[in-house]
Amino acid sequence: MLTGVQAAFIGGDARQLEIIGRFIEMDAAVTLYGFDNLQNNFAGASKEQLTPESLAEANVVILPAVGTDDQGKVDSIFASEELMLTEAHIASLKRDTKVFTGMAKPYLKRLCEKHRIRLIELFERDDVAIYNSIPTAEGAIMIAIQNTDITIHGSNSMVLGFGRTGITMARTLQGLGARVKVGVRRAEHFARAYEMGFQPFYTEELYHQVGNIDLLFNTIPTMIVTAQVITNIPHRAVIIDLASKPGGTDFRFAEKRGIKAILAPGLPGIVSPKTAGRIMANTLIQLLESDMQKGRDA
Repeated sequence: MLTGVQAAFIGGDARQLEIIGRFIEMDAAVTLYGFDNLQNNFAGASKEQLTPESLAEANVVILPAVGTDDQGKVDSIFASEELMLTEAHIASLKRDTKVFTGMAKPYLKRLCEKHRIRLIELFERDDVAIYNSIPTAEGAIMIAIQNTDITIHGSNSMVLGFGRTGITMARTLQGLGARVKVGVRRAEHFARAYEMGFQPFYTEELYHQVGNIDLLFNTIPTMIVTAQVITNIPHRAVIIDLASKPGGTDFRFAEKRGIKAILAPGLPGIVSPKTAGRIMANTLIQLLESDMQKGRDA
C-alpha cells in the first residue's frame, strides 16, 4: 500500500490515467496538475494550479513519459493552457522527494541535480524497456501493414539494433513469417541473432545489406540510415524509425528519393496506453513500496 504517499501528477497522456487510478487504489494522496480538461474525474484526487507552493508537501512527483522539453514545458493532453515546470518548482520540493519520468531531457536533469532531488528515469530500467517493447513491436507492425501493399509474411524485413526493442521487433517479424535481417554492432549480438534464426550482419555493412529489403525498422537512436544508405534502398521499401526523436534516419533525403520513412517514437502510449500505463504503474508502486519498507527497517 502507498498510505502516506503524497503524489503529484504533472501533465501526461492516457498512460497517466492508469497510473493515477492505481495510486488511488493503493491509498496514495493524489494531486493532479494540468488535468483541468479531463472529462472523468477521479474520486479521491484533487486538481490544483501548478505553483511552487502547491508542490511543497509532495514526496513523489510523476511526470509524463518525456518529462519536459528543453525549456521546461510539460506535455499534457488534458491541460487547457501551457504547463511549465520551472526551477522554482523544483527548488520548492523537499530534499527527499523523488521525481519520476520515462526519460529526462538535460533541462530536467540539470535542475534536479542542482537542487539535489532524486530523478528516476523509468525507461532506463531493463524491465520497463522490455515490457514496453511488446506494444512498440505491435504498433510498428500496425504501421507497416497500413503503409505497404504486401504481407509481412514472406517479406524481406530488416531490424537495426539488437537491444531490448530490437530483439522483440525481430522475433515478432519472424513469428509472422518474415525473412529477418538484423544489423548489430557487437560480436555477442551477432552470435545471439544467428542462434535465434535471424540473418545477422554488422552495421558497417548496412549499405550493401539494404539492396533487397521491403521493410526497415530502426531502433538505434543515432544517425545510421544515412543518405548514402538510402541511395541503395529500393523505392518500394518503407522505413519505420522507432528510435527517440529525431530518430536515426535522414528523413529529408528519404523524401527526396521518394522512399516512405516514418518516425514513430513513443508507440506504447499511442497504440496501447492502458497496457503502457500498467507497466509504469506496477514499476512505480514496486519502487515506492520497496523504499517504504527500507524506511521501516532502518
